[in-house]
Amino acid sequence: MATSTELKQSIAAGQYDAAFEKLYAKDSAVVAAQRERYIHAIERFEHYYGTGRIVRIYSAPGRTEIGGNHTDHNNGVVMAGAVNLDVVSVVSPTEGTLVRLKSHGFDKMDHVDLSVLTPQPDEKEHSAALIRGVAAGIVQAGGKVGGFDAYTASNVLRGSGLSSSAAFEVCMGAIFRGEYNNGDMDKFNQVEIAKIGQYAENVFFGKPSGLMDQTACAVGSAITIDFKDPTNPIVNKVDFDLAAQGYALCISDTKGSHADLTDDYAAIRREMESVAAYFGKKVLREVDEEEFFKAIPDVRKATGDRAVIRAIHFFNDCRRAAQLCDAVKQNQFDRFLKLILEGGHSSFEFNQNAYSLKAPQEQGVPLALAISQRVLGDRGAWRLQGGGFAGTIQAFVPLDLLDTYKAAIDAVFGEGSCYVLSIRNYGAIPVTPDL
Repeated sequence: MATSTELKQSIAAGQYDAAFEKLYAKDSAVVAAQRERYIHAIERFEHYYGTGRIVRIYSAPGRTEIGGNHTDHNNGVVMAGAVNLDVVSVVSPTEGTLVRLKSHGFDKMDHVDLSVLTPQPDEKEHSAALIRGVAAGIVQAGGKVGGFDAYTASNVLRGSGLSSSAAFEVCMGAIFRGEYNNGDMDKFNQVEIAKIGQYAENVFFGKPSGLMDQTACAVGSAITIDFKDPTNPIVNKVDFDLAAQGYALCISDTKGSHADLTDDYAAIRREMESVAAYFGKKVLREVDEEEFFKAIPDVRKATGDRAVIRAIHFFNDCRRAAQLCDAVKQNQFDRFLKLILEGGHSSFEFNQNAYSLKAPQEQGVPLALAISQRVLGDRGAWRLQGGGFAGTIQAFVPLDLLDTYKAAIDAVFGEGSCYVLSIRNYGAIPVTPDL
């Protein structure tokens, strides 16, 4: 650890450049921008808490879904990847139990007294609830917590499907692990930190999220997550260098409203589970696929055709998520792109979450997919991601077509709608020169 002044000097002198290349990109302009960003975050920490403090910096990435669209809630398999947008937190531990945290872009500073580790109604749906909830989860798992002062800056796009809240949660988990539990990666490995983040979001924040977001943010890289036992998911990790393949990851915001889509999202889970219920099961993962296909004539009478088609999507996309990870491991990038396209078609045609039937005139997601197909042709891959119906799409774009693709998306959805990202092979960690 170092004082805030010493840390700024080290960063300015380039001692963190190698770490920045690993976290963000091997690009001199990107590294220079991160130097400036980190130094600014330390300066803001000093503004709120004083100079000369002993500090450490933590980082946790956002994430993108790569495969397994709407499979996690029925205990299926997903593939996800951490991205090179992150939450960065400058932290200094303090005596006592008070956490003070100021986040860039938010007027209010959080004050959370960790002597109370139960949900507070007035904190619901606020970041203070996540801080308190993560601390409670650490203690319940046999760890220690204590106070700290922190300044947090995030470039994980809010409302973009990149899981800004999950990144914040696992960053808090990494802070408590590092500052008060000696960085214990046995008791508090990345998956345990993810579970604690989910607990905080479910119980303290009041949002019934699954575990995919937190796991992808905590673990980093490209991963498959098998939710057969959702309390103990099986995580397989594979490093993924898109730039080495000559490709970039683009997330495009179609600017559609998520308002009034709750019923659409809920219907997918409800219909999948109605098929499971036909077989006396709770979720589709418990249903034998061959038995399902043999019983379709009767199942469709009991559940309706859309539920049957969505169940077909579930089985296929679970299998595809595992195949996507295998393709990356085996360096079969053409196969990877083919599987991405297949998954995209399955989401659109079988899972039917490209647009809402309540507003068929609003089809930003299909429009973005159509533009992607026109620009990329047979050289890339594209799909809707996340909940669907509105929001973002994902595309894997050849670097020589990147400017053309970005211009085409921005021309339709507005300047800055297309975000160019890469897969980050590090999860929630302290940032050090020898990363």
